[in-house]
Amino acid sequence: MRADFLRPPRSAAEWAADGIRVLGLLSVAAAFLWWTPTDAGILALALPALLVPRAIGARPGLDVFYGVTVVVAAWSNVLELYRSIAWWDIAVHFVATGVIATIVFLALRRFAVVPASDARRSTVVLVPTIGLAISALWEMVEWAGKTFLAPDIFVTYQDTIGDMAVGGLGSLLAGILIIRIPIDRTALVAANRKEASWRS
Repeated sequence: MRADFLRPPRSAAEWAADGIRVLGLLSVAAAFLWWTPTDAGILALALPALLVPRAIGARPGLDVFYGVTVVVAAWSNVLELYRSIAWWDIAVHFVATGVIATIVFLALRRFAVVPASDARRSTVVLVPTIGLAISALWEMVEWAGKTFLAPDIFVTYQDTIGDMAVGGLGSLLAGILIIRIPIDRTALVAANRKEASWRS
């Protein structure tokens, strides 16, 4: 894990992924200067999340997609897009829950909590389960925020159930994609070598 984290970027996608991490850091500074300290704090919460794919050796394309999703989700809160665009909350929950569940699944594989073998059925079951757990945890955080910090946070029963259902669907799609597309860098390298040897 340390080797993956310290490994210098070599491809355009790896440079892009690291650029998104820098963008996340600059976002915190921008929010602190031109918005409010609370907004800067919201964006700062995304910074540790942006480091996870690099630490667990995620495929560069997945790293980029995950990073963009996390940054967009955080900025959507600051810019109040969840309130101003009716469907935005649903779209972000669908995409973000699916990609975060994918990263959590990869982390569980890296730490040998789940087997690294290609078990298709268990993957399609496990990834949506992780997504639903993430959705439930997020809704608990929203409830706690509304109850103890900011009563103006929009939380209703319909919103909670809808967000969890959409997050579960996004995670189900992610689980289906995972069994077809390598999600870690070493598997991608091995797949490319196998294809190259087959062509030669």
